[in-house]
Amino acid sequence: MNAFEINGLSKVYENGNRALNDVSLTVPKGSFYALLGPNGAGKSTMINILADTVRPSSGTVSLLGHDLFNERNWCKRRMGVVPQEIAFDPFFTPREVLRFTSGLFGCKPDEAWLDELLDRLELTVHAGKKARQLSGGMRRRLLVAQALVHRPELVILDEPTAGVDVELRRKLWDFMRELNDAGTTILLTTHYLDEAEELCDHVAIIDHGALLTAQPMRALMRDIASSYLWLNYGQAVTLTDADHDALAGLEPRSSDEGVCLKLGRSENGDSTFHQTYQAAVARFGPPLDAGVRSEDLEDVFLRLTRRAGGDDAAAECKS
Repeated sequence: MNAFEINGLSKVYENGNRALNDVSLTVPKGSFYALLGPNGAGKSTMINILADTVRPSSGTVSLLGHDLFNERNWCKRRMGVVPQEIAFDPFFTPREVLRFTSGLFGCKPDEAWLDELLDRLELTVHAGKKARQLSGGMRRRLLVAQALVHRPELVILDEPTAGVDVELRRKLWDFMRELNDAGTTILLTTHYLDEAEELCDHVAIIDHGALLTAQPMRALMRDIASSYLWLNYGQAVTLTDADHDALAGLEPRSSDEGVCLKLGRSENGDSTFHQTYQAAVARFGPPLDAGVRSEDLEDVFLRLTRRAGGDDAAAECKS
């Protein structure tokens, strides 16, 4: 069974803005799924639809086999959402907020679980303060705790680490990994693409309301990410038309320190490093240094969303 099955989801607002355009997406149960896209791509609209705070113009969504829009109460008891916007009641303490939130989900407060949430999210020493006394980062962590009080089967994290310092961000992700390892499905939106690459086993990228790709992270990086051979000559290399002709298919690029060439795969799947290196040395001479740079998720993201000018990843190919 899948956690989410989204079919033909579209949203057109009253002003005519089409935020989502016929998006279909399957989120496997137990996955740690990244939903990525530039600002304005439609991520927040999709999250708000999944959280049932925005109604779609068309399309269907099922959660664990149940219709999200016709079985709202059943679905909401099994879902926890951490929104981008920080909303809190300033007159209650974090512990009181968590107790009230438990009641909203129809659960009796589990004090042991609340203690664990406060501890894992570094809020124990602040549990007696009024929420208005908490910093922005503490309030965001309180939102995470609220989303988890009823032990949901699915957690949606919409930019959960914005404004959270590096150390606490790492502890939050350790906690999320533990929940995921225990079977909780996690859907994450973030602009920290290094985090998404490290944490997530699946990824979907949307732009202008359309789905560009959705697949396992390893498959995306294997099939779309490229590798480049960089050669350091201590200065930029001026490439001539003859160089481009001789190195056709290797996409030669001049960099600040020399030149870089795109690596491919032979018929048996091996890297063409040695052939590419030999071709470059024959053309430009032995380099002072050489190495390989592989694209990361950020490079792939920028290329797919066409926000990087097309060749920036190659231009950055250097030591």
